[in-house]
Amino acid sequence: MPLPTHFFVALAFSLSLLTHVAARPASYAVWAADSAIKRKQGNGLDGSGKGSVSYEHGELQWGLRLLYERTGNQSYYTYIQAGADNIVSSAGTLHDNYKLSDYSLDPVRTGPTLLYLYDKTGATKYKTAFETFKSQLNSHPRTAQGQYWHKLRYFNQGWLDGIYMGDVFYAQYVKTFQSSNATAWSDITSQFNLMYQNTLQTSGNLGLLYHGYDYSHTAPWASSDRGHSPEVWDRALGWYMKALVDVVEIMPTSVAGRTTLLNILQALAPKIRDAADPTAGVWWLVMTQPGRSGNYFESSGSAMFVYSLLKAVRLGYIKDTDGSIVKAMKKAYQYMTANWVVANSDGTMSWKNTVEVRVFLVTTELAF
Repeated sequence: MPLPTHFFVALAFSLSLLTHVAARPASYAVWAADSAIKRKQGNGLDGSGKGSVSYEHGELQWGLRLLYERTGNQSYYTYIQAGADNIVSSAGTLHDNYKLSDYSLDPVRTGPTLLYLYDKTGATKYKTAFETFKSQLNSHPRTAQGQYWHKLRYFNQGWLDGIYMGDVFYAQYVKTFQSSNATAWSDITSQFNLMYQNTLQTSGNLGLLYHGYDYSHTAPWASSDRGHSPEVWDRALGWYMKALVDVVEIMPTSVAGRTTLLNILQALAPKIRDAADPTAGVWWLVMTQPGRSGNYFESSGSAMFVYSLLKAVRLGYIKDTDGSIVKAMKKAYQYMTANWVVANSDGTMSWKNTVEVRVFLVTTELAF
């Protein structure tokens, strides 16, 4: 299958620092980026060549930015800008597949690209476009506790995915334009904390986060206590972990909520380390049902865990005094590159074992 953007983002910075398998290109991150570009992935267009405001594209562009900043390869920046220009008109309007009235957090993931390009170019059209996303967040529906709904059509539901889709942009916007806005920083902190409190496993031995919750308790899958979904899905938790490390990096150290995010990160990191399969070193798709028939080692969530935990150690967000976290992430990385990377005859790489997601809540986990 084509290389998913989840894998590229996870490799684009932290993993490029590790030792690579002999006979492979010098950097998996470069190989992944060049392969995605050759296939025209993440370029702001859908399969039919029409503009598409899509979170997958925003993810890839984030990874390309990290790689551009590390390598100075201008082609990555050029590709980011070309992709943004496919969804933003000269007047700053977003492509019409985006509808603010849908109140979906997913397309907001392209917002960081627009903030970045505005910073680099000063072009007003990018500001006009990302202000549309900020306007959406200003009026986005929330639970009574203040959690953003994942989408308007998912009544009172908060998902781990939405933290990554909406709050990385929210944090970068506030840092850029409202850095002293204590109310906004408190709101961002609350998004993470509400999700953590409402989805944390309080029974079982993982101590991780369920995919989402229904504050209204009306969904058929909602638990009787906090309305959470029944299983821990690796990719949803991977999105939450990436959001944690990226937003902690964005937040000024003077913001009180940064300590809250660090505490959550520090609580989850060793539990994710310990949840890896003891032999393979990577993670099951449905983490609460390891070894069950139909379950399998899933690549996108595994890549996001490796990215998040290596970044957290590198930047000092978590202490790894015995080296066990880095050791575990290197073991996972070695499995990933040995088992999921596919070298194609045209010189590109492909990637295996990424879950195919359905368009309803909890996706694969409800099939178990």
